[in-house]
Amino acid sequence: MGKSASKEFSREVLKTHNDYRKKHGAPGLQLCSKLCKNAQQYAEVLASTRVLKHSPESSRQQCKEVSERWYSEMKNYNFNCPGFSSGTGHFTAMIWKGSRKLGVGKASASDGSTFVVARYFPAGNITNRGYFEENVLPLKK
Repeated sequence: MGKSASKEFSREVLKTHNDYRKKHGAPGLQLCSKLCKNAQQYAEVLASTRVLKHSPESSRQQCKEVSERWYSEMKNYNFNCPGFSSGTGHFTAMIWKGSRKLGVGKASASDGSTFVVARYFPAGNITNRGYFEENVLPLKK
């Protein structure tokens, strides 16, 4: 295992997150060292167990591409019937209006796959079912 999320990687993930959040009327996030530490620990667990199997392209992803992949789940989100689904969880977590802080972790597995973890505070899209209408806003026009 190797390679943790660098400060530069974390800052770029934060910037990309905030660019997307702005498009949905959500305030910007701030990096939190405690959340980054927690995210890093979980990324290392995932890398050591390889519970999630990522495509070979994932290991070469840049920070912006990680956020773009998560954000692309918006195409599966139904703003007319808001709520949690496993196919849109990354997207809804990214733009959850009530979140204020972000932590980023990154670890590489022995097979070369990379695991990137984001932690949000306060977390919303799983723990606050029923609040999607207020926190997952459509693109601003």
